[in-house]
Amino acid sequence: MIKGHQINYQSQNVSILKGIDVQVGYGEFLAIVGPNGAGKSSLLNVLANEIKTDHHHQIYFKEKVLTDWTLEDLSKHKAKFSQHHSQDIPLLVKDVVMMGRYPYFHSQPHFQDYKSTEKAMKKTDVLQFQNREYNSLSGGEKQRVHLARVLAQLDNDIAHRLLFLDEPLNNLDVRHQYKTLELIKNWTRINNTAIVVLHDLNLAARFADKILLMKSGKVLAHGSPDEVFTQETISKAYQFPCTICRHPINLEPMIVFG
Repeated sequence: MIKGHQINYQSQNVSILKGIDVQVGYGEFLAIVGPNGAGKSSLLNVLANEIKTDHHHQIYFKEKVLTDWTLEDLSKHKAKFSQHHSQDIPLLVKDVVMMGRYPYFHSQPHFQDYKSTEKAMKKTDVLQFQNREYNSLSGGEKQRVHLARVLAQLDNDIAHRLLFLDEPLNNLDVRHQYKTLELIKNWTRINNTAIVVLHDLNLAARFADKILLMKSGKVLAHGSPDEVFTQETISKAYQFPCTICRHPINLEPMIVFG
C-alpha cells in the first residue's frame, strides 16, 4: 500500500526523522506509538505528502511515487485526520463534513455527496448535531465531526483506500474512543489501510495489527503487539518501568506502568 525507505527529515536544522523504513500493507491497521517528541506526527505527515523530505528518499503509494500523483486523484485515495483543527469555523456541522466531499464537485454538491456526509455523520455519532453551529460543540464533538469529514472524503468505490489519523482520540470519552477505533478497524477489514498515531498503548494493543514504536526520530521496534510490547522495549522507549501482563478478557498484551 505505502512504503518509504531511509526517510530523513529536518526542521530548522533539527533532525526529526532519522533513517526511517516503513511499509504498510493492504488491509493493515498500523499504530504509531512512542514518547513525546519521538517524531510520530512528522512521520505521518511525510507519508501523507504534507511535508517534504530529501528527494532521494521517495514514498511509494500503490507502487507509484507519491509525488507523481495528482492532488485530485490522491484526495480520493487517501485522507488525513489531523490532531490540530481550527476552533473557529463559522459553519454548520453538516457543512464542515461536506468539506470532505470537495474533491467530487465544483460548485454544488450532488445527491451522492449529501448521502456520503449523512452516512459519515451517523457512523461518528454526530448526525444529531448536523444543523448546529460547529463552534458551539465541545472539543470531543468537534473531533468526531472531523472524523466524519475524512470518512465522507473516502466514501467511494476505489479499492484499497488509505486513512491517516493523528491522535484521533483526543478529547473523546471512553465510549467514543472505543467506537472510533472499532470504526477504523472495520474500515481495514474491507481491505483498506489505516495508519494511526496513538498515545494509549493498551488501545493500540487491542485494535492494531502492527505497531511502529518510535523514539528520538528512529524506529525502536516494528511488529505485532506481542512482538513490540515487551517489558524491556517499552521501558527503554519511555524510560519508565512497566509490567506486561495479559488482558483478562482478550489475552492481548496489557501494559501497566509504574
